[in-house]
Amino acid sequence: LAQPVTPELLVSPSSQDGDLGSEGLEDRGNWTGRLDFLLSCIGYCVGLGNVWRFPYRAYTNGGGAFLVPYFIMLAICGIPIFFMELSLGQFSSLGPLAVWKISPLFKGIGMGTILIVSLVAIYYNMIIAYVLFYLFASLTSDLPWQHCGNWWNTDLCLDHHIIKAGNTTFPINITNTVSPSEEYWSRYVLHIQGSSGIGDPGRIRWNLCLCLLLSWTIVYLCILKGVKSSGKVVYFTATFPYLILVMLLIRGVTLEGAWKGIRFYLTPQFDHLLSSKVWIEAALQIFYSLGVGFGGLLTFASYNTFHQNIYRDTFIVTLGNAITSILAGFAIFSVLGYMSQELGVPVNQVAKAGPGLAFVVYPQAMTMLPLSPFWSFLFFFMLLTLGLDSQFAFMETIVTAVTDEFPYYLRPKKAFFSAVICIALFLMGLILTTEGGMYWLVLLDDYSAGFGLMVVVITTCLVVTRVYGMKRFCRDIHMMLGFKPGPYFRACWMVLSPATMMALLVYNIIKYQPSEYGSYRFPAWAEVLGILMGVLSCLMIPLGMVVAVLQEEGTLWE
Repeated sequence: LAQPVTPELLVSPSSQDGDLGSEGLEDRGNWTGRLDFLLSCIGYCVGLGNVWRFPYRAYTNGGGAFLVPYFIMLAICGIPIFFMELSLGQFSSLGPLAVWKISPLFKGIGMGTILIVSLVAIYYNMIIAYVLFYLFASLTSDLPWQHCGNWWNTDLCLDHHIIKAGNTTFPINITNTVSPSEEYWSRYVLHIQGSSGIGDPGRIRWNLCLCLLLSWTIVYLCILKGVKSSGKVVYFTATFPYLILVMLLIRGVTLEGAWKGIRFYLTPQFDHLLSSKVWIEAALQIFYSLGVGFGGLLTFASYNTFHQNIYRDTFIVTLGNAITSILAGFAIFSVLGYMSQELGVPVNQVAKAGPGLAFVVYPQAMTMLPLSPFWSFLFFFMLLTLGLDSQFAFMETIVTAVTDEFPYYLRPKKAFFSAVICIALFLMGLILTTEGGMYWLVLLDDYSAGFGLMVVVITTCLVVTRVYGMKRFCRDIHMMLGFKPGPYFRACWMVLSPATMMALLVYNIIKYQPSEYGSYRFPAWAEVLGILMGVLSCLMIPLGMVVAVLQEEGTLWE
């Protein structure tokens, strides 16, 4: 066999002028074990969204029937874009900024990616901080959100144990009451009554601030040596959630009334498939769940050896991610079914999505179980491990992107540089630890990775297929894997994936709804701030073009 040729793209400018420059350049590093890459990808893709977004999305969009658009969208815009991102990273061995040597005009795409990832990393770690808070709170014999009568409770608080005891004597009106777990979350953990809205953050909650500091410390210690250290941590954080998920699943299914919840989750309503909303929701779920466009996949693949079989890995990770989401649905809805039976209300009244599920509904369900602190600790430990490895990926992306831009200065000082970034993002996240911090978190969550991310992914798709060229890209993949991508991948890259994304983008803009948190509506200036966050990441692309043109010599036309 002929020796593998190093493609032109890989030869850094310095090594073309003889080998003088490359001696001072420290090695980029690689994954050390065989499974490091695969487990890192699984840990990155399987995150909090699989537990708190997917089950709720499935049940609101036609139950079991939702799986049809889900898998179709996985095939059209999940798998192909996932494979594209891995191929780009592995072929170039560069981070999300430096990889745009393939088309220097579009370096702004990389800048946009880094901006989005930084914003997401700020609030994602705050969610991990909430999880840590609840994790420590579970280390008691009696869960603090079990009963009313604490200083943070109001007169509206109603303990379900009382309903259960006084079953038949007099009917209790549940509509205007609040569960102890809900008051614990909003009035004790967030202390949201101390803030009148997003413009009035109030004081810093020191216990939350310390949890945030702890979560940043954990993340920093795990990415200290780059992929060499995080690649070892994922052996635990990517596999352990599955163990806990199975335990929660077995515990859930054996509860009384569990089937009520599961029936609710899975009963197919095929009439839903005729509405466009369901297809859009399916595409959004795939899009965010696989983490395409965040640069994490590209970064991880860039530490692979040149001939690693990423084709196989693509299918393992994307299908594994889908199966995990479906499994998590069973674990969540079996417990919700039990809870609805205990409270005597229909399942749809207890079902929630997002933080409300993780920090209000599920903890409340835990108080109804024997050994409640144990199950509560397990549930939050699962959320912690799910969240951490996604956070590693975000941080690794930022650090790799910048160090690959300035390898001479930053690569030897990578640990110090990682510390600087962690501290900076921790300081920016301090506003999230205030009494009104939840409003800021909702704002970041709604806008940071909204339409900006879609524009980034659409542009990436178009640049790789149209500017860099489909022929070249397929040749690169052939050089790495020994075969060219089939007509399915080519059709998706050229037409289907960008078209689906465009539809998503248009739908998102048309159906735009202002953010809200419970009954609180955000003021106009907050909306504008949110939209600016999204627009800024899009603006990076034309900005990058201007910079690229100015850096070249000669006139504009040349």
